[in-house]
Amino acid sequence: MLTCGCGRWMHTEGIEERFYDDGTPQWFIRTECLGCGLKVGIDAPAGQTGGLVDRMMWTDDALHRLDRMPPYLAPLFRAEVEQDVRTRGERVIAYDTLLRPRTGERIEWEPEAERRLERVPAPVRAMARIELERTVADRGETLITVALMEEVKARYFGMASKSNAER
Repeated sequence: MLTCGCGRWMHTEGIEERFYDDGTPQWFIRTECLGCGLKVGIDAPAGQTGGLVDRMMWTDDALHRLDRMPPYLAPLFRAEVEQDVRTRGERVIAYDTLLRPRTGERIEWEPEAERRLERVPAPVRAMARIELERTVADRGETLITVALMEEVKARYFGMASKSNAER
């Protein structure tokens, strides 16, 4: 943890996700001394806080995504993400954290399934990704296919594509 010149601990106020010109992610960590009010910002490679973050924190981008979720869903999603982060021994919830499956397994996507996901409306795309990855992980599989997407869509919305309904 950082210590201020006045002798008190610096308190993490926020984290911004940024990218270098080459696309490498970095975090800008904002801290403040609650004693004298000194504010300091530190650039760090994404995922490498090195003791600069004093508690579990959501990055500004992750909070923005959470704020855009339906009010009945956001608290459930927040609790699930925070439990996953605690289990992994992490302190920062970044935008990418919201998109990873909660199982820790690596999930692959068929190229056509990825293209279809891009056509899902933005407000529900992250939740659709999570549900698809959770379904695959629960089955002990590692590949998301178009057929699985249709199955999940039918289960949640009671609809499937015309081609599946005709089979």
